[in-house]
Amino acid sequence: MTHNLAQANIARFKTSLDRPEMKEFIDFLAPVNKFAEESDGFIWRLTDEQGRSASYIESPFNDEMMAVNISLWRDMDSFKNFVYGSVHAYFLQNKRKWFDVKGHSQFVMWWLPATELPSIGMAKEKLEHQQKYGDSQIAFSMRNLYDASGAKLVV
Repeated sequence: MTHNLAQANIARFKTSLDRPEMKEFIDFLAPVNKFAEESDGFIWRLTDEQGRSASYIESPFNDEMMAVNISLWRDMDSFKNFVYGSVHAYFLQNKRKWFDVKGHSQFVMWWLPATELPSIGMAKEKLEHQQKYGDSQIAFSMRNLYDASGAKLVV
């Protein structure tokens, strides 16, 4: 495979991580991330220096309440199986409990040469491109999928 699927989701926490309202989310961060790492097709995820969730990394968005999650997958099917076919689906369905979901898209995907890893800067650029121009082969969402060659997929 010449390309892997990178994804980033950037979201603003409703409150600080040490508040009782965040307990369920925090308690399941490590188990859900471990499940991702053990999932078929998983390649890499952004972590802090201690190997914890990227939720603990300083945000590049000048807002300490912004969380960045970036991961790399072998292909679209592997990523979709994890997102929609595992415990992760519960957290996706309940994201409004923990995150402010108003405003621009907070999720972006792009194809990356198999020899590269995504970065926070790259994720920020892709998200900004998607917000400015909409979904394209450069940066896209689940609504408009593209394959690694840039061809739009029928969903």
